[in-house]
Amino acid sequence: MMLNLLELLPPAWRAELAPFLDPAATEALGAFVGEQYANHTVYPPVEDLFAAYRLCSPEQTRVLILGQDPYHGPGQAHGLSFSVRDGVRVPPSLRNVYKELAADVGVPPPAGGDLTGWARQGVLLLNAVLTVRAGAAASHKGKGWEVFTDATIRALDARPDRVVFLLWGAYARKKAELVTNSAHTVIESGHPSPMNGGRDFFGARMFSAANKALADAGRTPINWDPRE
Repeated sequence: MMLNLLELLPPAWRAELAPFLDPAATEALGAFVGEQYANHTVYPPVEDLFAAYRLCSPEQTRVLILGQDPYHGPGQAHGLSFSVRDGVRVPPSLRNVYKELAADVGVPPPAGGDLTGWARQGVLLLNAVLTVRAGAAASHKGKGWEVFTDATIRALDARPDRVVFLLWGAYARKKAELVTNSAHTVIESGHPSPMNGGRDFFGARMFSAANKALADAGRTPINWDPRE
């Protein structure tokens, strides 16, 4: 099974990413991902692989939140970083995101973990690696996804309208060097994972800071309540 990743992308994203991708490397990644889907249980389901891109076009993107790896448990990953479908237990990292959200902008913690409402407003919920084998965290790390998602960051950096990059944790913060356009804003903090103990995440007030950066550039702020 061979996946043509560029054909699966929405056309607007395909055009934006193409200048930053090597065709041979993208083809090799598609071959690897296709083989994994054909022979193993892989998350998210293939129809959700590019959900983040489908829900949030390049011109609509106002904020990027970068995760590292999809959730690797059954029914969790659906193509949006940190998000799970309603009815799935809210993961610990997202629970901490909700705590900071409440403290920063007064949004009561939602009962569910579906962040589709953010995506529809222009928050690109991107993981650095877009697939994972069931039960095996980071199993698709280093297979080529990082180059693909770095190209996404570079494509957004090339756009003239301000994008706010929220980089949580050491891995995401390494991507700050890809943002070179002074039109954009990078806001770094610790990771919301309980393993980090909330260090440099709680109290960072990144949601209000992102909205201020957007307003300063004349872009509409985000309504951070994902239920609306």
